[in-house]
Amino acid sequence: MAAVIQLDGVKKFYPLGREGVWALRGVSFMIEPGELVAIIGPSGSGKSTLLHILGCLDTPTEGSYRLAGQETTHLSDAGLARLRNREIGFVFQTFHLLPRYTALENVALPLVYAGVPRKERLERARAMLEAVGLGDRLHHRPNELSGGQRQRVAIARALVTQPSLLLADEPTGNLDSATSEEIMRLFLALHRAGHTVVIVTHEPDIAAYAERVLVLRDGQLVEDRRKVLA
Repeated sequence: MAAVIQLDGVKKFYPLGREGVWALRGVSFMIEPGELVAIIGPSGSGKSTLLHILGCLDTPTEGSYRLAGQETTHLSDAGLARLRNREIGFVFQTFHLLPRYTALENVALPLVYAGVPRKERLERARAMLEAVGLGDRLHHRPNELSGGQRQRVAIARALVTQPSLLLADEPTGNLDSATSEEIMRLFLALHRAGHTVVIVTHEPDIAAYAERVLVLRDGQLVEDRRKVLA
């Protein structure tokens, strides 16, 4: 089975004034199916740029990025969008739920864009909400849910298309410590069920949940450490 993520010598340059800025300076790593990986680093380390490349929202200036076996570097914007919609489920700090839609409707929304018939998409959305512990909140709107519940809805929405990669950007940034722990336990459960999960964070206590931590500094990968299992 192909690696979910394979980066080889990825660099990213942003024109800025006369000289410009190298946000990434030759980053290489692989992530295999089923891994739970945290990407961590201080502000300005290149985390956001790397997130955009991993999420097919941007392409490298130099180097290669393969997602689920497909080279992304030379894809058009439309090609990147198709690959992104097929292979990646996104979870954001601010949830990005539509306020007028119920939890069920929010989770089903990606399946509308995928052309899935209404009955099937509602069944799949219901099953995914039940899987994240919200089977009793199907018809609640976001303002009727707690922050942790809203993030669970967002996670269910990210998973409903059965993507190769769950990509989470500071997923506990708007949550208190107890709710953050609850959400991280859910990510652990998803990992144990076989999902590939990559979490981008600046919080070491959140990164500590991962079995593998990639540390960025000044646009370079300076550490790739794995948790030692007893």
